[in-house]
Amino acid sequence: MKPLIGISVDSEFNPNDTRTLGSLKLNWNYAQVVVDAGGTPILIPPMADMEQIAKLIDGWIIPGGNDIDAAKFGEENHPKVELQDPRRFEGEEALFKAASPNMPILGICYGCQFLNVVRGGTLIQHLPDVVGHETHSGGTMQAYAVEDSSILASAAATKKIEGRSYHHQAVGKVGDGLKVVASGDDGTIEAIEATDHPWLVGLQWHPERTADDEATKNILKAFVQAAAAYASSK
Repeated sequence: MKPLIGISVDSEFNPNDTRTLGSLKLNWNYAQVVVDAGGTPILIPPMADMEQIAKLIDGWIIPGGNDIDAAKFGEENHPKVELQDPRRFEGEEALFKAASPNMPILGICYGCQFLNVVRGGTLIQHLPDVVGHETHSGGTMQAYAVEDSSILASAAATKKIEGRSYHHQAVGKVGDGLKVVASGDDGTIEAIEATDHPWLVGLQWHPERTADDEATKNILKAFVQAAAAYASSK
C-alpha cells in the first residue's frame, strides 16, 4: 500500500464573503511530485482535527506560502512582510505537536521557515537588507553545497543540488535540535534538518518546481520511502 502523504494547504479566511467564507488552495505540482515519488497525497485544511490527521498520515509536506507573523518569534513585522493567514500556521502548529516524533516531515520554503520557528528559531524578515540583493526571489536557479553525512545528502545521493528560489525571508537563528545542511554563496541558509528526528528536513527552495532534476527526484523518493517505512512501523 502506498504511504499517505499529508500536504497542508494555503488558506484565506474571509467571514465577510457570505457565499464562500474564503478559499483553500494548493499548487498542483506539490501533489504531483508525491504521486510521482510513489505516495498518495491527502490535502489538509487548517480547521481539520489534527489529532486525527496525525494518526492517519504517514508523512507530511509543509508547502510554500506567505510570511509568518514575526510575533511568533518575538519581533515586529518588517514593512515588506506579506502575512500568511494565521489559521494556517495555527493548524500546522497543532499538527506538528500531535505528530509522532518518527513521522517524516518535509518543509518547503515557508515550510522550512515554519519548522525553524516552531522549534524556537527566528527568521531574517527581508533578505535584501542583509545580503544586498534580491536574487533569492523570482525563481532564480541556484546551486547549493550540501553537508556530508546529512539526511539531505543521503536522500539526494549528491552533495551538489540546484533549485529554484522564490523567497525574501530565510532562517535566522536556528531552532532547537536543528542544524544547517546547505547554504547559498552569500551565506543564506538554504536547508535545515533535525538532529533528534529520523527524517525532518526543511528546504528553502522549491523542489516541486524542478521535478525533472535527478537530485530532486531522489529527495522526494527518499521522503516517500521514509514515510512507507514509518507506515509499516505503526
